[in-house]
Amino acid sequence: MDHTDRRHRAALIAAISGGLILLALIGIGLYGLFTGPNNTGEPPVTQKPHTSTPGPTPGAVQEYGPQSVPTSSDPQATALAIIEALFTWDTTSGYTPADYAQPLADATAGLEADAAASDVRAYLPTPAAWTQLRTHQTQQWITVTDIEVPAAWETAVQQAAPGQILPGMTAYTITGTRHRAGTWSTEPIETERPVTFTVFLVCGESRSDDETDEDTDGSCELLRLSQLDTPLR
Repeated sequence: MDHTDRRHRAALIAAISGGLILLALIGIGLYGLFTGPNNTGEPPVTQKPHTSTPGPTPGAVQEYGPQSVPTSSDPQATALAIIEALFTWDTTSGYTPADYAQPLADATAGLEADAAASDVRAYLPTPAAWTQLRTHQTQQWITVTDIEVPAAWETAVQQAAPGQILPGMTAYTITGTRHRAGTWSTEPIETERPVTFTVFLVCGESRSDDETDEDTDGSCELLRLSQLDTPLR
């Protein structure tokens, strides 16, 4: 990799970190896009008795705890695996938010590892919120209703100057429903909240920040996450 490519990559990462990727190029404001949501265990949008709404088998999350993210050369499949790991947790499992964040950190591209780790932490409850949610034996999971490459990303790729977007970079905007199940005054209860956000990935040899890395199997890794409910369209 020559110095010009390194400068292009550094400029791109700086733009992503500032939440202003290709702002001048495509004329869209993405302020705060890459700042993760402050997940504080907010009140639910809807409440109903816990029934058979599709989700993990009761106890399954608790039994197995955090799982490694099965990344592959298929970017959409990898995005879905990241989403499942990001939204699936159980406060009664004996694990902490940091434990659930670790598999996602392991699936993160080295060139944006610190920033992506911050994004992931922001999607998970804070330790204080986790303690509160644990008193209600709260589990969480997600059902995805739509996943697509946003038009804004396609425009950015088409109009980017050579080297401005690395080969293998892509984005998926996800729409779905976040489910939480637990107890309130010993009564089973479930909450639902619509969510939408964008996952940014990098696949192939461009994903590594180590120029001596010989692993070029094409596997995809997490690059960044958008702010919850502020996706690319």
